[in-house]
Amino acid sequence: MEYLLAGCTMNKSSSQGKQIHQTDLSHTSRRSDTKPGKLSRRSFLETSSAIALGSALASGVSYSQSDAGRKIRIGVVGGGFGCSFQWHEHPGCVVAAVSDLRPERRQRLMDTYKCSKSYNSLEELVLDKDIDAVAVFTDGPLHVQHTVEAMKHGKHVISAVPAAYGSIEQAELLLETVKKYGLTYMMAETSYFQQFTISARKFQEDKKFGEVFYCESEYQHDGLETLYVEDGKCTWRYGMAPMHYPTHCTAHLVSVTGERLTEVVCHGWGNDDPILKDNVYKNPFWNESAMFKTDKGHGFRVNVWWKGAHRGCERAQWIGDKMSFYSEHPNGVGPVIVRAGEQTEKDDAGYVRNLPQFENYQQPDWWKTDMLPEPLRHQTGHHGSHSFLTHEFIEALLQERRPKVDIYEALAYTVPGIVAHESALAGGELKKIPQYDPA
Repeated sequence: MEYLLAGCTMNKSSSQGKQIHQTDLSHTSRRSDTKPGKLSRRSFLETSSAIALGSALASGVSYSQSDAGRKIRIGVVGGGFGCSFQWHEHPGCVVAAVSDLRPERRQRLMDTYKCSKSYNSLEELVLDKDIDAVAVFTDGPLHVQHTVEAMKHGKHVISAVPAAYGSIEQAELLLETVKKYGLTYMMAETSYFQQFTISARKFQEDKKFGEVFYCESEYQHDGLETLYVEDGKCTWRYGMAPMHYPTHCTAHLVSVTGERLTEVVCHGWGNDDPILKDNVYKNPFWNESAMFKTDKGHGFRVNVWWKGAHRGCERAQWIGDKMSFYSEHPNGVGPVIVRAGEQTEKDDAGYVRNLPQFENYQQPDWWKTDMLPEPLRHQTGHHGSHSFLTHEFIEALLQERRPKVDIYEALAYTVPGIVAHESALAGGELKKIPQYDPA
C-alpha cells in the first residue's frame, strides 16, 4: 500500500498484502455491555492460581515458569524494532520463523534469533501450522490489519504500539477480532515495565501514595523526523500526529492506578514546516498537550512533543495526598520521593505551610531480580522493559491467562490519544472518550 506525498512515495514497507476491509462493527460493545471473550481457541481458563501469578509480576513478587516442558512457537514479523526482544532467550519459547518484506531485514531477524526459517511476508508466515503466536512489529497503521490476518489463522498476537492507529473504528475492529476468534492479544507497551513504573505500581499496591489525585507524563522526542524518510521514500511516521502515539504516557497512570480516561481537552502546536502541510494524516502539529479527566475525577496531564527546545524523555510523576513519586528528570534531577510533612515552615511572605519530607530514591533494577527467569536478567531496551514484555506474553500463553496489557488495557492506553487529537483539531474542544472494558 502506498501513499503519495509531495513527490515522495510513502512506501508501507511492512505491509504484507492487501488492505483488510473493516467488518460490521454494529455489535462491538463498550464498557457498559462488553463481555470478555475466550482467551484462546482452547478456551483458556483464568484460574485463581493464574490470577495470583499475574498479580505477582505487577507487584514485584517472583514466580516460576509454568509448564516447564511446553514451549510457545512464535513467529516474529518486522526486522527493525522486532529484533530488540528476547524470545530466543526465554526458556518457554522457540522462534519458529521470521518475516520481513526486505531480504536484509529477514536476515537480521534470522541472525538475531538463530532461526533458519523465514517467510517473505506476514501472509505467508501465518499459514505455518507449527506457529502458535505472532509478534507483529510492522508499521503502526498496519497493526490492526496484521493482527486480524494472524488471528484468522489461529495465532495469538503481541503487537508493537499503538494497538490501533488514528481512528476509533480501527480500535473497535481490533476488539471485535479478539472477541471473535477467542485468542490472546497483548500490546508491547514499554512504559508498563519501565523500572520506575514498576516502582510506582508497588507504591500504589502498598498504599504509599494514599490517593493519587494527579499525574503528569511526558514523552518528548525532538528530532524524530530523522525517521520520516528512508531511501528517498516517506515512512509511515511522516507527519504523524503526536497523540496518535500516546501509549508511552497513558500507561503511566492507567497501569498504576487502574483508572480510565473519560474526557479530554487537548491543544496542539505547529509551524510552517512543509511536513505539517503535506502529510497523509492531515496533521498540523509537532506537539500536543492534553489534560485528561479520569473516572475517579482526577486530572492527568500528558505531553507528546516531537519538536522544540526541550530534553528528550519518557517520564512521569504521581502526586498523592500522602506521598508523591517523581521519576528521573532529563534536566539532571534523579528520582525523588516527597512525603506529606508533619512539620511546618514559613514561606517568603511569612505564611505558614507544611514542610514535606524530600528524599532521593534509589531506583532498583527490577530486571536483575527473580521477577524474570535467569536468562532474561540483563539490561534491555526502553528502561529495561523488553525482557519483561517478552516474559509476560510467553507466560500468559503458558499459564493460559490474560496478559497484563490485554486488549482492554491496550485500548485504555490507545483510544484516549485518538480522541485527544480530535480535540486539538477542534481547537481544544472537550471530548468524551469511549470505554471498552469488560463489564
